[in-house]
Amino acid sequence: MGAGRVWRLALGLAAGLAVMAAAAGLFIASGVYNIGADDHHTALVAALIAQLRDRSIEVRARAVAVPDLSGAAPLEAGARRYALACAGCHLAPGVNRSELRRGLYPHPPNLAQQQPPDPQRAFWIIKHGIKMSAMPAWGTTLEDPAIWELVAFLERLPAMTSEDYQRLTR
Repeated sequence: MGAGRVWRLALGLAAGLAVMAAAAGLFIASGVYNIGADDHHTALVAALIAQLRDRSIEVRARAVAVPDLSGAAPLEAGARRYALACAGCHLAPGVNRSELRRGLYPHPPNLAQQQPPDPQRAFWIIKHGIKMSAMPAWGTTLEDPAIWELVAFLERLPAMTSEDYQRLTR
């Protein structure tokens, strides 16, 4: 490939990128995309956000070392913390709705009705939060051992009955 052809290709690529950047800038400046939580994303935007979120968490969670999460003490401490800080958004056994959750978009997962989370992923999400999802970065207020207590609880949450949950959170 000649130097002139490489130069034209590079120039064409730069021009294409400049046009895309200008179009993106105009789109953002127009305000046409409704960012309100009561107006859902288009399917394309939702798919792109989900892919970005999942890949970002997967890459960063790999480095998390999981401690021993067995035992009653972490489970009980995690249950109490979950009841205070998490159940309003993520619900609990026997709790199928909350006023706070109704206004959130995207809706947080109902953690009592899902498979137990991967401990590395759960720890990373709880510690760092997720932008534009209402999931706070609890690592700014909780130490790692407290976050691991929550993870220990989340591993057992889907198998809990309402009675089990009430007993643990009293």
